[in-house]
Amino acid sequence: MKNKLKFLLSLLIITQSSWLTAQQAPSQYNANTRFEQLTNLPTPNTYRTASGSPGREYWQQRADYDIKAELDDAERKITGSETITYFNNSPDELGYLWLQLDQNKFKQDAIGHVTETGGISGQASFDKFKDLTDPKKYGYNILSVKDKMGSPLKYTINATMMRIDLPTPVKSGGSVSFSIDWNFLVPEYDGRGGYEFYPKDGNANYFIAHWFPRMAVYNDVYGWQHKQFLGRGEFTLNFGNYKVALTVPNDHVVGASGELQNPNAVLSAEQIKRWEKAKNTTRPVVIVSQEEAEKAEKGKPSGKKTWIYKADNVRDFAFASSRKFIWDAMQVDVEGKKVWAMSLYPKEGNPLWGQYSTMVVAHTLRSYSKHTVAYPYPVAYSCHAVAGGGMEYPMISFNGGRPEADGTYSEQVKYGMIGVIIHEVGHNFFPMIVNSDERQWSWMDEGLNTFCQYLAEQEWDRNYPSRRGEPQNIVPYMKLDATQQVPIMTNSENISDQTFGPNAYAKPATALNILRETVMGRELFDAAFKEYARRWAFKQPYPADFFRTMEDASGVDLDWFWKGWFYTVEPVNQSLENVEWFGIDKADPTQKSDIARKDAAAKRETMSNIRNKTDIQKTVVEENPDMKDFYNSYDRFATNEGDKKKYDQYMAGLSEDEKKLVDANKNFYVLNVKNKGGLPMPVIVRANYEDGTNEVFRIPAEIWRLNDKEVKKVIPTDKKVTKWTLDPFFEIADIDTEDNAFPREPAQPTRFQVFKGQRPPQPNPMQQQAKPNAVQGAKN
Repeated sequence: MKNKLKFLLSLLIITQSSWLTAQQAPSQYNANTRFEQLTNLPTPNTYRTASGSPGREYWQQRADYDIKAELDDAERKITGSETITYFNNSPDELGYLWLQLDQNKFKQDAIGHVTETGGISGQASFDKFKDLTDPKKYGYNILSVKDKMGSPLKYTINATMMRIDLPTPVKSGGSVSFSIDWNFLVPEYDGRGGYEFYPKDGNANYFIAHWFPRMAVYNDVYGWQHKQFLGRGEFTLNFGNYKVALTVPNDHVVGASGELQNPNAVLSAEQIKRWEKAKNTTRPVVIVSQEEAEKAEKGKPSGKKTWIYKADNVRDFAFASSRKFIWDAMQVDVEGKKVWAMSLYPKEGNPLWGQYSTMVVAHTLRSYSKHTVAYPYPVAYSCHAVAGGGMEYPMISFNGGRPEADGTYSEQVKYGMIGVIIHEVGHNFFPMIVNSDERQWSWMDEGLNTFCQYLAEQEWDRNYPSRRGEPQNIVPYMKLDATQQVPIMTNSENISDQTFGPNAYAKPATALNILRETVMGRELFDAAFKEYARRWAFKQPYPADFFRTMEDASGVDLDWFWKGWFYTVEPVNQSLENVEWFGIDKADPTQKSDIARKDAAAKRETMSNIRNKTDIQKTVVEENPDMKDFYNSYDRFATNEGDKKKYDQYMAGLSEDEKKLVDANKNFYVLNVKNKGGLPMPVIVRANYEDGTNEVFRIPAEIWRLNDKEVKKVIPTDKKVTKWTLDPFFEIADIDTEDNAFPREPAQPTRFQVFKGQRPPQPNPMQQQAKPNAVQGAKN
């Protein structure tokens, strides 16, 4: 056995051209903390456990609302009255309550407004100056705050928050009821809510959100979460039950969070028939037709109607109202439950909206339910708001995506509309069900939702051009200088406009996709992600709860991943610096002699020797044979009997497995990989073999745990490799792929277009097909 070990340890390694003695290159140890456990997570307790699940004493508050409100179309004004019943499930006695007054964000002296920064360059939009100079007095007018007996309650307004002082503290386990009367002018649509005016017909669509004074959250993490609404960080809200009566002009169509309670009072007999038909179809049924909507556009209301809605266990309530709305709907099966998928849109949204919106709603509910929890609510609306962007509320969302006036649209508009509907309807799951703190952590709803959006988009169409989710799509952001980025774990209000999209949406969505496809695998990831949604459905998780659950349910240590992707702005940049090719020397003296002989012969083929064959007619020795001696015929590569005998003795002492290894003729490649970006990631490398086949090797990120700068990895193969490529499937968001191949690939030119004069606007492809002359004109 000792001789066998000596033999194996003394095996010689052969390269393509020379023999080398096998030796282990000394490894350079680079101590790092990347794979140490996260130490900045909050200490587990009886409310939130170390496993990431709610603790045995987890609690959260509840607020129920009974609201009556009226929309004044002429004045663009909302007047409302509400009764709030607040349930104190905390262990604390509360002497005062905090409410959110989000409409105060639109006041001229609002913190978010007066702290906006930026200058004026050569061009500026009218909207910018309108925001600065609009004389209208937006924000809440609080008319009264009373207890359940009708007595006034003392209150103090602090910007977008209001404190109500209770005459008697509400004890743990107790509840308190009070009422508020208010009104406000509806601002123009700002991306979250407001009205959109149509000058051609003089009508407006209303998208009414964060429109009533609502309870702030009191929880085990922050106590009162009353961080001011500056405009970026969205909402932190309590679950509760809502009963809402909305009085609008009687020619309006309304959609809202919750289930319509009085359809017979607000719809015609024919519309009720269509409603019933929509319960058993596989395609949307038009409940209010375009013809009916156009007729309403041209008329005037003759009175008012009150639409009554009921919504249980929701964190908010929003609604849309207009005489311009077309309404289509169908009931779909979602995890064994019938759910209404509905759309409201003006004629300006067609043909896109009639063809796609409700079908996309139905698909989104099914897709998200499969990946998270079954959709629990009775309805989901998609409403067509201003051309771009979208906004979400429980059971209802306001979405962009509008065709041209001639009904044509670009591919970008089509897929942008489908994507935004998936995204905003998907928000029913994050944060409407998994109720994260948006005011503090935008990524916990936007990032997780964008990831699920990516999954749903790919399920919608085989080659769907998803904007976010694929690792290579985040590369331009991660290539930016570190001063132009912020970590994902950054408060919502401290992220710039330029950074917010990549930071809160794209980067966390990409990180989750990488976890699913590359780090954990689909089976482990999907089970853990679904477990997170199950644990925290109708509860309020924070980042640590997500991080811990993903590890707890998968059995995968991901602290290194959270550190790199969520707490830093380091990029991924792996480089394949060099590849060395080795093979086992069998130590067969005959084989060794043959190889050495061929090697020596090859080295003699120098340019001088080639030319000398013709230039030197005869050498001295050739002309004088007596000049030859022993060494002119000596074979320096000949094998002697002693070497052969020694080799036979070694081979006889090997086991069968050891002989197979020696005889296998395996190739051994040593890959030298550098981590130039800093962010450790798995090493994925593809070997292209000389016979045209290929093989992919996947090495977990833990390869960097002892040296996070540079590693060498030996990969054995049966076939010879012609090319090695790092990250061949663009899985890890490597910001520089020019150094990912070995041997290096030749550089490719950067191409540019040349055109004469100012480049004219190009018609969309649908217009090009319909109007070939217009295309010709655009070229001239």
